[in-house]
Amino acid sequence: MILKKIALSSALILGASLSSISGVAADKIRIATEGAWAPFNFIDSAGKPQGFDVDIAWALCEKMQAKCEIVTQDWDGLIPGLKVRKFDAIIASMSITEERLKVVDFTNKYYSGGLRFLGKTKDAFDTNNLKGKVIGAQRSTIAAQYLEDNFADTAKLKFYDTQDNVYLDLQAGRLDIVLSDELPTYNWLKSSGNGDKFSFKGEAFKKDDNIGIAVRKGDKLKEKFNTALAEILADGTYQEINAKYFPFSIY
Repeated sequence: MILKKIALSSALILGASLSSISGVAADKIRIATEGAWAPFNFIDSAGKPQGFDVDIAWALCEKMQAKCEIVTQDWDGLIPGLKVRKFDAIIASMSITEERLKVVDFTNKYYSGGLRFLGKTKDAFDTNNLKGKVIGAQRSTIAAQYLEDNFADTAKLKFYDTQDNVYLDLQAGRLDIVLSDELPTYNWLKSSGNGDKFSFKGEAFKKDDNIGIAVRKGDKLKEKFNTALAEILADGTYQEINAKYFPFSIY
C-alpha cells in the first residue's frame, strides 16, 4: 500500500511538472516572419532575423509582457503554417486582403505601402502599356496579383519565391521591369549600390495597401496585438523604429 501511495505521489508530481512545463510553452507567442524582405525582415550575419517587422514584433511583445520567439518561414508557407499552429502570428509585411481574410484574421494596420515599377534608368517605359515586356514580381503578393489582373494577356509574367531573386533577374537582364512594394524597393536602391543603374518608373499606386499582423480565425491574440500597437504608437516607440529605417513616416 505504501509503495502504491509513493508511486501515485510520484505520478502526481510528474504530472504537475509536465503540466507546468506545458503551461510555460503555451504562454510563449511564436511569431513568424519571412527573413527575405529587407529592410522589413531579413537574416543578419549571425543568422538572426532583423528588420522593421522584427523590431515591431519585439516592441509589441514588450508591451504585452509576453514571452516571444521569432522564427522564419518561406513566404508561401506562412499562412499554412499559421493554420496548423506551427506559430501563432505572422509579422512579415503581409497585406490585408479580402482573400486572406477568408482564412485568417488581421490586426489593425501597422504600416501602409504602395506598388511601383522599377527598371533600368536608361530605359523608358509607359507603365500603362507594357505589351511584350517581361515583368517580374514575387509570387503570392499584391504585386503579382496586380500583374495577373492587368498584364496577363499582353506581357510575359515571371514570378519568384523571394524578392531578392526578382532583383537578381532584373540585374541579369532577364527582366525588363519589375513591380514591387515601393518601400523595400526604395531600400534596395539606396543600399545595394544600384541607384544609378535602376530607378522607379511611374508613380506609386495602390497606396491603400495596409499591412497587418495575421493570426488564426477568432484568436484573442488579435486584440492583444491591437492594444499593444496603439500603445507603441502613442508613446513614440513606433516612431523611433520607423526612423531607424525610413526618413519619412510609413504609417
